Amino acid sequence: MKGILAAGAIAGLAAHALPAVTAYTPGRRALLPGLAGTGPADRIALTFDDGPDPTSTPLFLRLLDEHDIRATFFLLGSMLDRDHGLGREIVAAGHEVAVHGWYHRCLLWRTPRATHDDIARARDLVGSLGGGEPRWYRPPYGVLTTGALLACRRLRLTPKLWTAWGRDWRAAATPDTIVADVTRTLVGGGTILLHDSDCTSAAGSWRRTLDALPRLIDWARVRGLRIGPLTEHEPVRP
Repeated sequence: MKGILAAGAIAGLAAHALPAVTAYTPGRRALLPGLAGTGPADRIALTFDDGPDPTSTPLFLRLLDEHDIRATFFLLGSMLDRDHGLGREIVAAGHEVAVHGWYHRCLLWRTPRATHDDIARARDLVGSLGGGEPRWYRPPYGVLTTGALLACRRLRLTPKLWTAWGRDWRAAATPDTIVADVTRTLVGGGTILLHDSDCTSAAGSWRRTLDALPRLIDWARVRGLRIGPLTEHEPVRP
């Protein structure tokens, strides 16, 4: 009996954690292009995680406005709850807002109920900003679980990860490494992951991301790639 119970527990854990394999970026790009954020070959989707932060996010908004770029901001509910007005500024500037959960905690260690409640709470707050019902969900660390997928289905959210990232959260990151890491795998139709906040990253890391961003914009434009939010990668759902 103990063996059966143990086997059942192991099977349950495996089922819970199985979607986490999609965190492996190369495999995701090849096998799950929709989840990776692959869109039309003449476009690039620009996305930011972990905001909004009153210290850094306004500087990103200013730079994007100077370059006439719109992006998708995956907002943490716990950060947005500190400054609803900043969230509304993101929307007013023409950017898309999406859901990154309430807390930045790995879902592998959370129950399906806790996962659902976390996502739902964040979705409701993001949805109150005036940008319409949010479409996208990106889990902390890019790690999905079965509970997260079920929650997304109930909450009318589509999980969306990325095809290229700047690894800009690292203390060792520089503008040069961020540009190199993004462009190493970025092609037309890709989705870029960057961070407009250092709430879960090395202190001050957002400054290096901000410095790298104009170079990434120039890189894409030289290649004739249009930069925009994720919603331009896919038609509006009914």
